[in-house]
Amino acid sequence: MKRALLLAVLCSIALEAHAATYYVIVSGLGGEPDYEQRFTSAANELDRIFRAVGPTAHVYTLTGAQATATRFRETMTAVAHEAHADDDFALILIGHGSFDSVEYKLNLVGPDLTAGEIAAMCDRIAAHRQLVVDTTSASGGAVQALEKPGRAVIAATKSGTEKNATVFARYWVEALQDPSADTDKSDSINAIEAFRYATQKTAAFYDAEKRLATEHAVFNDVGHGEGVREAGGDLGLLLSNFTLLRFGSSQLAANDPAKQALLQRKEELEQQIDMLKYRKAAMDPVDYKKQLSDALIELAKVQEKLDQ
Repeated sequence: MKRALLLAVLCSIALEAHAATYYVIVSGLGGEPDYEQRFTSAANELDRIFRAVGPTAHVYTLTGAQATATRFRETMTAVAHEAHADDDFALILIGHGSFDSVEYKLNLVGPDLTAGEIAAMCDRIAAHRQLVVDTTSASGGAVQALEKPGRAVIAATKSGTEKNATVFARYWVEALQDPSADTDKSDSINAIEAFRYATQKTAAFYDAEKRLATEHAVFNDVGHGEGVREAGGDLGLLLSNFTLLRFGSSQLAANDPAKQALLQRKEELEQQIDMLKYRKAAMDPVDYKKQLSDALIELAKVQEKLDQ
Protein backbone atom coordinates (compact mmCIF):
# COMPACT_ATOMS: atom_id res chain seq x y z
CA MET A 1 0.00 0.00 0.00
CA LYS A 2 2.80 2.43 0.91
CA ARG A 3 4.62 1.68 -2.35
CA ALA A 4 1.44 2.23 -4.37
CA LEU A 5 0.82 5.55 -2.63
CA LEU A 6 4.41 6.66 -3.23
CA LEU A 7 4.16 5.74 -6.91
CA ALA A 8 0.91 7.68 -7.22
CA VAL A 9 2.58 10.77 -5.72
CA LEU A 10 5.59 10.43 -8.01
CA CYS A 11 3.38 9.96 -11.04
CA SER A 12 1.32 13.06 -10.26
CA ILE A 13 4.48 15.14 -9.84
CA ALA A 14 6.06 13.78 -13.00
CA LEU A 15 2.98 14.53 -15.09
CA GLU A 16 2.65 18.14 -13.98
CA ALA A 17 2.95 20.62 -16.81
CA HIS A 18 5.62 23.22 -16.20
CA ALA A 19 5.89 26.76 -17.49
CA ALA A 20 9.52 27.65 -16.78
CA THR A 21 12.69 26.25 -15.28
CA TYR A 22 14.77 28.10 -12.69
CA TYR A 23 18.46 27.16 -12.60
CA VAL A 24 20.75 28.19 -9.73
CA ILE A 25 24.44 27.36 -10.27
CA VAL A 26 26.93 27.85 -7.45
CA SER A 27 30.69 27.45 -7.82
CA GLY A 28 32.14 27.34 -4.32
CA LEU A 29 35.55 28.06 -2.85
CA GLY A 30 38.37 26.43 -4.81
CA GLY A 31 41.19 27.04 -2.37
CA GLU A 32 43.81 26.74 -5.12
CA PRO A 33 44.09 28.53 -8.51
CA ASP A 34 43.62 25.29 -10.46
CA TYR A 35 40.42 24.41 -8.63
CA GLU A 36 39.15 27.99 -8.81
CA GLN A 37 39.59 27.98 -12.58
CA ARG A 38 38.05 24.53 -12.98
CA PHE A 39 35.00 25.25 -10.83
CA THR A 40 34.36 28.68 -12.34
CA SER A 41 34.73 27.36 -15.88
CA ALA A 42 32.18 24.58 -15.25
CA ALA A 43 29.69 27.03 -13.73
CA ASN A 44 30.07 29.53 -16.56
CA GLU A 45 29.62 26.79 -19.15
CA LEU A 46 26.41 25.62 -17.48
CA ASP A 47 25.24 29.23 -17.37
CA ARG A 48 25.78 29.52 -21.13
CA ILE A 49 24.05 26.19 -21.85
CA PHE A 50 20.97 26.95 -19.79
CA ARG A 51 20.60 30.52 -21.06
CA ALA A 52 20.54 29.15 -24.60
CA VAL A 53 17.42 27.16 -23.72
CA GLY A 54 15.29 30.21 -24.42
CA PRO A 55 12.84 32.52 -22.65
CA THR A 56 11.52 29.82 -20.30
CA ALA A 57 14.93 29.49 -18.61
CA HIS A 58 15.77 31.71 -15.64
CA VAL A 59 19.44 31.32 -14.76
CA TYR A 60 21.31 32.55 -11.66
CA THR A 61 25.04 31.87 -11.34
CA LEU A 62 27.37 32.58 -8.44
CA THR A 63 31.14 32.25 -8.89
CA GLY A 64 34.32 33.61 -7.31
CA ALA A 65 33.82 36.34 -4.71
CA GLN A 66 30.04 36.23 -5.29
CA ALA A 67 29.80 32.65 -4.03
CA THR A 68 29.04 33.53 -0.42
CA ALA A 69 26.38 32.24 1.94
CA THR A 70 24.72 35.66 1.91
CA ARG A 71 24.51 35.82 -1.90
CA PHE A 72 23.34 32.21 -1.99
CA ARG A 73 20.47 33.02 0.38
CA GLU A 74 19.58 36.18 -1.57
CA THR A 75 19.49 34.25 -4.84
CA MET A 76 17.36 31.45 -3.43
CA THR A 77 15.00 34.03 -1.91
CA ALA A 78 14.64 35.71 -5.31
CA VAL A 79 13.75 32.37 -6.91
CA ALA A 80 11.28 31.65 -4.10
CA HIS A 81 9.53 34.94 -4.88
CA GLU A 82 9.34 34.22 -8.63
CA ALA A 83 8.86 30.47 -9.12
CA HIS A 84 5.39 28.93 -9.22
CA ALA A 85 4.20 25.44 -8.40
CA ASP A 86 4.10 24.42 -12.07
CA ASP A 87 7.71 25.54 -12.70
CA ASP A 88 10.79 23.34 -12.41
CA PHE A 89 13.77 24.20 -10.20
CA ALA A 90 17.35 22.92 -10.51
CA LEU A 91 20.24 23.68 -8.16
CA ILE A 92 23.76 22.69 -9.25
CA LEU A 93 26.58 22.86 -6.71
CA ILE A 94 30.21 22.77 -7.86
CA GLY A 95 33.34 22.80 -5.73
CA HIS A 96 34.51 21.29 -2.46
CA GLY A 97 32.35 19.86 0.28
CA SER A 98 33.14 18.49 3.71
CA PHE A 99 31.57 15.94 6.03
CA ASP A 100 32.36 15.42 9.71
CA SER A 101 30.39 12.16 10.09
CA VAL A 102 27.35 14.19 11.16
CA GLU A 103 26.90 17.14 8.82
CA TYR A 104 27.76 18.04 5.23
CA LYS A 105 28.92 21.55 4.37
CA LEU A 106 29.36 23.30 1.04
CA ASN A 107 32.61 25.27 1.07
CA LEU A 108 31.97 28.92 0.17
CA VAL A 109 33.78 32.24 0.41
CA GLY A 110 33.33 33.06 4.09
CA PRO A 111 30.97 30.91 6.20
CA ASP A 112 29.95 27.57 4.71
CA LEU A 113 26.39 26.29 4.34
CA THR A 114 25.15 22.96 5.66
CA ALA A 115 22.99 20.56 3.66
CA GLY A 116 20.18 21.26 6.12
CA GLU A 117 20.38 24.99 5.45
CA ILE A 118 20.38 24.42 1.69
CA ALA A 119 17.38 22.08 1.99
CA ALA A 120 15.47 24.70 3.97
CA MET A 121 16.05 27.23 1.18
CA CYS A 122 14.79 24.75 -1.41
CA ASP A 123 11.72 24.08 0.75
CA ARG A 124 10.68 27.71 0.36
CA ILE A 125 10.61 27.43 -3.43
CA ALA A 126 7.09 26.58 -4.65
CA ALA A 127 8.18 24.48 -7.66
CA HIS A 128 6.78 20.98 -7.14
CA ARG A 129 9.53 19.38 -9.24
CA GLN A 130 13.04 20.05 -8.00
CA LEU A 131 16.50 18.73 -8.77
CA VAL A 132 19.65 19.20 -6.69
CA VAL A 133 22.93 18.14 -8.30
CA ASP A 134 25.76 18.25 -5.77
CA THR A 135 29.00 17.57 -7.64
CA THR A 136 31.29 18.35 -4.70
CA SER A 137 33.55 16.10 -2.68
CA ALA A 138 31.77 14.37 0.24
CA SER A 139 28.42 15.20 -1.41
CA GLY A 140 27.04 11.76 -0.57
CA GLY A 141 26.83 13.01 3.01
CA ALA A 142 24.21 15.56 1.90
CA VAL A 143 21.70 13.24 0.22
CA GLN A 144 19.46 12.39 3.15
CA ALA A 145 19.36 15.99 4.39
CA LEU A 146 18.39 17.27 0.94
CA GLU A 147 15.88 14.63 -0.15
CA LYS A 148 12.15 15.28 -0.13
CA PRO A 149 9.18 13.98 -2.17
CA GLY A 150 9.22 15.83 -5.47
CA ARG A 151 12.94 16.64 -5.15
CA ALA A 152 15.53 14.49 -6.89
CA VAL A 153 19.05 14.57 -5.45
CA ILE A 154 22.22 13.60 -7.30
CA ALA A 155 25.57 13.40 -5.50
CA ALA A 156 29.01 12.88 -7.01
CA THR A 157 30.04 10.58 -4.15
CA LYS A 158 28.29 7.65 -2.52
CA SER A 159 29.01 8.89 0.99
CA GLY A 160 30.50 11.73 2.99
CA THR A 161 33.71 9.74 3.36
CA GLU A 162 34.68 10.09 -0.32
CA LYS A 163 36.46 13.37 0.30
CA ASN A 164 38.81 13.78 -2.66
CA ALA A 165 38.11 16.43 -5.30
CA THR A 166 35.70 15.06 -7.91
CA VAL A 167 35.61 15.09 -11.70
CA PHE A 168 31.87 14.39 -11.94
CA ALA A 169 31.04 18.07 -12.65
CA ARG A 170 33.21 18.01 -15.77
CA TYR A 171 31.20 15.18 -17.25
CA TRP A 172 27.84 16.54 -16.06
CA VAL A 173 28.58 19.64 -18.17
CA GLU A 174 29.74 17.46 -21.05
CA ALA A 175 26.52 15.43 -20.90
CA LEU A 176 24.55 18.58 -21.72
CA GLN A 177 26.70 19.20 -24.79
CA ASP A 178 27.02 15.69 -26.23
CA PRO A 179 24.05 14.50 -28.34
CA SER A 180 24.97 10.89 -27.50
CA ALA A 181 23.68 11.54 -23.97
CA ASP A 182 20.18 11.69 -25.49
CA THR A 183 19.75 7.92 -25.37
CA ASP A 184 16.00 7.97 -26.03
CA LYS A 185 16.50 10.18 -29.11
CA SER A 186 13.94 12.74 -27.95
CA ASP A 187 16.03 15.83 -28.85
CA SER A 188 16.26 16.55 -25.13
CA ILE A 189 18.37 15.45 -22.20
CA ASN A 190 16.76 14.50 -18.92
CA ALA A 191 18.41 14.14 -15.55
CA ILE A 192 18.73 10.35 -15.59
CA GLU A 193 20.42 10.49 -19.01
CA ALA A 194 22.87 13.13 -17.78
CA PHE A 195 23.51 11.11 -14.60
CA ARG A 196 24.28 7.93 -16.52
CA TYR A 197 26.51 9.74 -19.00
CA ALA A 198 28.50 11.53 -16.29
CA THR A 199 28.78 8.36 -14.19
CA GLN A 200 30.11 6.31 -17.12
CA LYS A 201 32.55 9.03 -18.17
CA THR A 202 33.79 9.43 -14.59
CA ALA A 203 34.49 5.70 -14.32
CA ALA A 204 36.28 5.77 -17.68
CA PHE A 205 38.44 8.67 -16.48
CA TYR A 206 39.78 6.68 -13.52
CA ASP A 207 40.32 3.61 -15.71
CA ALA A 208 42.28 5.65 -18.26
CA GLU A 209 44.38 7.21 -15.48
CA LYS A 210 44.90 3.75 -13.94
CA ARG A 211 43.76 5.17 -10.62
CA LEU A 212 41.47 3.77 -7.97
CA ALA A 213 38.15 5.59 -8.27
CA THR A 214 37.56 7.90 -5.32
CA GLU A 215 34.02 8.94 -6.31
CA HIS A 216 30.90 6.91 -7.06
CA ALA A 217 27.87 9.01 -7.96
CA VAL A 218 24.44 8.18 -6.51
CA PHE A 219 20.91 9.56 -6.70
CA ASN A 220 17.63 9.43 -4.83
CA ASP A 221 14.37 10.77 -6.26
CA VAL A 222 11.72 9.20 -4.04
CA GLY A 223 12.24 11.46 -1.03
CA HIS A 224 13.61 8.96 1.47
CA GLY A 225 16.36 6.40 1.91
CA GLU A 226 19.95 6.23 0.75
CA GLY A 227 21.35 7.13 -2.63
CA VAL A 228 21.54 4.42 -5.29
CA ARG A 229 23.57 3.98 -8.45
CA GLU A 230 20.97 2.40 -10.72
CA ALA A 231 17.32 3.09 -11.48
CA GLY A 232 14.80 0.44 -10.51
CA GLY A 233 11.38 0.13 -8.92
CA ASP A 234 10.27 3.67 -8.14
CA LEU A 235 13.81 5.05 -8.25
CA GLY A 236 14.63 7.02 -11.38
CA LEU A 237 11.08 8.00 -12.35
CA LEU A 238 11.35 11.68 -11.39
CA LEU A 239 14.84 11.99 -12.89
CA SER A 240 13.71 10.46 -16.17
CA ASN A 241 10.93 13.04 -16.42
CA PHE A 242 13.03 16.07 -15.44
CA THR A 243 14.09 17.67 -18.74
CA LEU A 244 17.31 19.67 -18.36
CA LEU A 245 17.42 21.10 -21.87
CA ARG A 246 16.12 20.63 -25.38
CA PHE A 247 17.89 20.93 -28.70
CA GLY A 248 17.15 20.45 -32.38
CA SER A 249 13.47 20.09 -33.26
CA SER A 250 12.49 19.88 -29.60
CA GLN A 251 14.03 23.28 -28.83
CA LEU A 252 12.47 24.84 -31.93
CA ALA A 253 9.07 23.54 -30.87
CA ALA A 254 9.56 24.81 -27.32
CA ASN A 255 10.21 28.32 -28.64
CA ASP A 256 7.39 28.21 -31.21
CA PRO A 257 4.09 29.33 -29.59
CA ALA A 258 2.14 27.39 -32.21
CA LYS A 259 3.83 24.11 -31.23
CA GLN A 260 4.27 24.50 -27.48
CA ALA A 261 1.00 22.72 -26.69
CA LEU A 262 1.98 19.83 -28.96
CA LEU A 263 5.41 19.58 -27.34
CA GLN A 264 3.81 19.59 -23.90
CA ARG A 265 1.48 16.78 -24.96
CA LYS A 266 4.41 14.83 -26.37
CA GLU A 267 6.26 15.09 -23.06
CA GLU A 268 3.14 14.05 -21.14
CA LEU A 269 2.73 10.97 -23.35
CA GLU A 270 6.40 10.04 -23.00
CA GLN A 271 6.07 10.35 -19.23
CA GLN A 272 2.86 8.31 -19.30
CA ILE A 273 4.65 5.55 -21.22
CA ASP A 274 7.53 5.58 -18.75
CA MET A 275 5.13 5.27 -15.83
CA LEU A 276 3.25 2.42 -17.49
CA LYS A 277 6.54 0.55 -17.76
CA TYR A 278 7.23 1.19 -14.06
CA ARG A 279 3.74 -0.10 -13.17
CA LYS A 280 3.72 -3.07 -15.59
CA ALA A 281 4.31 -5.75 -12.97
CA ALA A 282 1.29 -4.59 -10.95
CA MET A 283 -1.08 -4.17 -13.90
CA ASP A 284 -3.44 -6.50 -15.70
CA PRO A 285 -1.55 -7.56 -18.88
CA VAL A 286 -4.50 -6.76 -21.17
CA ASP A 287 -4.98 -3.33 -19.59
CA TYR A 288 -1.25 -2.62 -19.77
CA LYS A 289 -1.09 -3.54 -23.47
CA LYS A 290 -4.12 -1.39 -24.31
CA GLN A 291 -2.90 1.68 -22.41
CA LEU A 292 0.59 1.36 -23.88
CA SER A 293 -0.74 0.92 -27.41
CA ASP A 294 -3.09 3.92 -27.08
CA ALA A 295 -0.27 6.12 -25.77
CA LEU A 296 2.17 5.05 -28.51
CA ILE A 297 -0.39 5.69 -31.26
CA GLU A 298 -1.20 9.15 -29.93
CA LEU A 299 2.51 9.89 -29.49
CA ALA A 300 3.14 9.04 -33.14
CA LYS A 301 0.35 11.37 -34.23
CA VAL A 302 1.65 14.22 -32.09
CA GLN A 303 5.19 13.72 -33.39
CA GLU A 304 3.87 13.81 -36.97
CA LYS A 305 2.25 17.20 -36.32
CA LEU A 306 5.44 18.52 -34.70
CA ASP A 307 7.45 17.46 -37.76
CA GLN A 308 5.19 19.38 -40.15
